[in-house]
Amino acid sequence: MAERVFSVLGLFETPDALLAAVPRLKAKALGRLEAYTPYPVHGLEEAMGLRRSPLGGMVMVMGVLGTLTALLFQYWMNAVDYPLVTGGKDPSSWQAFVPIMFEVTVLFATFTAGLGMLLLLNKLPAFWHPFLDSEASKVATRDRFALAVEAEAGLLDAAAVSAALKAAGAASVETIPEPASARLVSINALLGLAAAGAAACVLAGAFMYWGIKLFPTLPPMSHMLAQPRLDAQMPSRFFRDSRGMRTPAEGAVARGGLPYPFDKDDQARGLANPLPRTEEVLRLGKKVFSNNCLICHGPLADGNPILTAAYGGKPANLQSKKFLDYPEGEIYHTIMRGKNAMPRLGDGFTEDERWAVIHYLRALQRAQHAKDSDL
Repeated sequence: MAERVFSVLGLFETPDALLAAVPRLKAKALGRLEAYTPYPVHGLEEAMGLRRSPLGGMVMVMGVLGTLTALLFQYWMNAVDYPLVTGGKDPSSWQAFVPIMFEVTVLFATFTAGLGMLLLLNKLPAFWHPFLDSEASKVATRDRFALAVEAEAGLLDAAAVSAALKAAGAASVETIPEPASARLVSINALLGLAAAGAAACVLAGAFMYWGIKLFPTLPPMSHMLAQPRLDAQMPSRFFRDSRGMRTPAEGAVARGGLPYPFDKDDQARGLANPLPRTEEVLRLGKKVFSNNCLICHGPLADGNPILTAAYGGKPANLQSKKFLDYPEGEIYHTIMRGKNAMPRLGDGFTEDERWAVIHYLRALQRAQHAKDSDL
């Protein structure tokens, strides 16, 4: 008579004995085979006819997703939402994103491997699996190898299975009865696990807090604020001239533009304004003029500054006949190189801003010297 048992377990001394027994039990088709080993046994999956684990594919897909997620997040933050230029590099330079991309890839892949293996594939945790109540479980997780024939459709001929396992070389055989009912996790057990987890988090947090307080720096770790560095104008013993700030290499060109080639006014006289005289350009020129030129030259560019008498400079009257006939190339040169008490301002403007402020200056001059035809 067939007994209502969950499975019959056979213990084997070596992995080779287990591998040799699998095809013999599989050929008799007495029930579903399951193996319990203390470590992975090479060739066991093929012998039992198990499909290849999808875990590798799952990890790869989630790893690629982590890489793309980190790349897109950093691109959006650094190049779109809040562009940052670091060291003259383009805000969308992907090379700077690699460390975070690597970390997020590892994060996604690791969680997928751990949770996917436990929850999806192995369907763990199973705290009350019938195998855990067996005597074989005590040695199958240490130095023995167990092969179980589990019941299919609720029936299993325990005597036939036991004889087959012994014939296949099992050192001992054990019958595991089918549990009377499914055992559920009690509320007290869940509360105990939650309390233990909360206590572990509190202790870990307290340990880290006081550890950092008592030992703020431990080699090789150090705070970023305390790292060795050179501030502006600080000396350095590394260089022979003891200067920390170094001049650019000869012939170096700043990213985004070419060096201004002219040294004299007449050399720039032939430059022509490349921007059209549109409302948008004049609006940009007014903004540049108001933020940089108005304080000295006055709102009308007539040389009446808005500064008090304590200001000793004598800014040029840009409404005079001299500047009405001034070539735009020479005005551009003055912005780039400065003149008399006026410092060079060109490095603080973009190319369009320099030419836009010249258009706005011409508009101010035309407004103060309007002709009958203008009216």
